[in-house]
Amino acid sequence: MNLNINNFKNLKDFILKHNKIMVLTGAGVSSDSGINTYRDHDGDWLVKKPMHHNEFITNVDVRKRYWTRSFVGWPIMENAKPNIAHHALVKLERQGKLEVLITQNVDRLHQKAGHKKVIDLHGRLDKVFCLDCKNRELRSDVQDRLLNDNPHLFNLGANTRPDGDAQVEENISKRTISPNCIFCGGILMPEVIFFGGTIPKSVVTDSLDSLEKADALLVVGSSLTVFSGFRFCRHAKMQNKPIVAINKGWTRADDMYDFKIQENCSDVFKILIEEVLV
Repeated sequence: MNLNINNFKNLKDFILKHNKIMVLTGAGVSSDSGINTYRDHDGDWLVKKPMHHNEFITNVDVRKRYWTRSFVGWPIMENAKPNIAHHALVKLERQGKLEVLITQNVDRLHQKAGHKKVIDLHGRLDKVFCLDCKNRELRSDVQDRLLNDNPHLFNLGANTRPDGDAQVEENISKRTISPNCIFCGGILMPEVIFFGGTIPKSVVTDSLDSLEKADALLVVGSSLTVFSGFRFCRHAKMQNKPIVAINKGWTRADDMYDFKIQENCSDVFKILIEEVLV
């Protein structure tokens, strides 16, 4: 990729100038790690119906469908490896350039890469919790129980979707026994914010406090279609802080940036590692 020389100079100057950058990442950061995105470069949906919070907690058939699809999709998430964008952001952190990294992703790839100060805005897929007793378990342990209780899922193949989801025939999920809490037998839910769910107030407060301390905002790989991410651009704009974006396509905050690099995240960070983050 031949990055526009002016864009690269602007990005280089932006990084060198600021020492408390808040980074906000989205699905575009993880796409080169083999994890699918919800939307295309125009911000349009690539999946028909993502999981909704109220449907999951109130409908047993929805939970059966979720766990069937998650059985197929979870190994993709569990085995995904950080890519060059994740590693470059770790370098920025170690160089003392970042205030905090807030991610809308639930894949924990920033932490796998070695990033220390991360806020998981939408939760984490590697943990589950009980809606009744609130105890937590590892998602990998639940995978073993799913297989033991549902031999029909063995060697089940399907097209994967974002966040550990997969496309599975409805008649298969009707046979699935959903996993229960090992502590109280209650309903288990992944520790993520489904669509329509509410981000814990403490997470929002910590994120906005971090933005207050930051001297700039860098958006990486997000269309910002969901308000939970877009809000940080609004707050940064109100605080007169510079905002820069790296995203291959439209974003909801396109009229707010000081400048935007419309390229693949990994391609941009590859150049940064070679020429800036040495």
